[in-house]
Amino acid sequence: MPAPTHTDVLVVGAGPAGSAAATWAAHYGLDVVLADAAVFPRDKTCGDGLTPRAIGELHRLGLTDWVFAHTVNQGLRAHGFGQRLELPWPQVEGLPDRGSAVPRTELDDHLRTTALKAGAVGVEGARAIDARLDGGRVRAVTFRGAEGTFEIECERLVVADGVRSPLGKVLGREWHRDTVYAVAGRSYVTSTMSDDPWISSHLELRGEEGQILSGYGWVFPLGDGSVNLGAGTLATSKRPADVAIKPLMKVYADTIGDEFGLSGELRNPTSALLPMGGAVSNVAGPNWALIGDAAACINPLNGEGIDYGLETGRFIADMLVAGDPLETAWPALLTEHYGEAFSVARRLAGVFSNPKLLTALGPVGMRSDFLMTLALRWMGNLVTEQDRDRAARIWRWAGRRSVAIDARPPFS
Repeated sequence: MPAPTHTDVLVVGAGPAGSAAATWAAHYGLDVVLADAAVFPRDKTCGDGLTPRAIGELHRLGLTDWVFAHTVNQGLRAHGFGQRLELPWPQVEGLPDRGSAVPRTELDDHLRTTALKAGAVGVEGARAIDARLDGGRVRAVTFRGAEGTFEIECERLVVADGVRSPLGKVLGREWHRDTVYAVAGRSYVTSTMSDDPWISSHLELRGEEGQILSGYGWVFPLGDGSVNLGAGTLATSKRPADVAIKPLMKVYADTIGDEFGLSGELRNPTSALLPMGGAVSNVAGPNWALIGDAAACINPLNGEGIDYGLETGRFIADMLVAGDPLETAWPALLTEHYGEAFSVARRLAGVFSNPKLLTALGPVGMRSDFLMTLALRWMGNLVTEQDRDRAARIWRWAGRRSVAIDARPPFS
């Protein structure tokens, strides 16, 4: 079937953000084309974890039963500095108290199918390589497919093409690496803990020479006899990550192998660079906007991006229906919803990108159930607008003051 030549809303990228945007826009009765460079199902570098905030968005899409048919977890088991703490997901108004994990190969395929069932038209195997603009407005996007190049004209464009965002670059997106970013890797491995009701995070991540690294390792049970095992380190332009991620994952797996009943080789190891905390500029124009990973909507404290992707997909669809001016309204919405949290999280992540500070502060935090419960709440993006408890008030207070003195994009 040939690709459409024109659509009202063109969504480029069929990950969680793009598929959510396409689903909601189609639900609202808009004419939607959802295009992606890959042919589905396809893999994606990710921890596969779904926090309660992500589960809440999947519930809005009617996918609660589907996701919980995979696996259910009740919180985080934190390891490090001689301690081990089990921290249940907190009770947060408007969010479930359970999490899950689904391999991105399956999750993204199901979300894309959900968008197509809602009425979006899918285009696969078509890489967006250029845009035709007129006075800043995108009139068409040029794609390269198996049979050559072609254009799809659009009235409005949603860019959801991931952390590298090649189409975003064409439109002027700039990533600011002076702000903290992550280098992360993921693999799959057989484990006797595949049905563990806790996701695990090792906050004392060590390299091949035994040196402590500014990052953490994770084990997310998948309920199918395997776990998602990965590791990530924090970096900035001043403190670049000097570590090879795939060998680091092997060291990490060897370190925890007995405890988690790991066996066999690490399968399908992949890695990626993650711009985080909204550290990109030029995220919108007169009729186009970047969402999800393309807009660096990734939590600087844990690398989580699926929840933000699903949320921003819903937000942009609402804005398209309302007819708001994207060039001003979209950056304002991102700042309103995420600005305070991203700003203070970037500061904290910047602190922890220094291994010496992590060595000094890590043991203090791990000895306190109270501090680690607060950390889980903040790191897991589990503070909603309705929350009025002390943890929420502290987080908002810190966020307001951080934004007030934050001269780095996108807050400058």
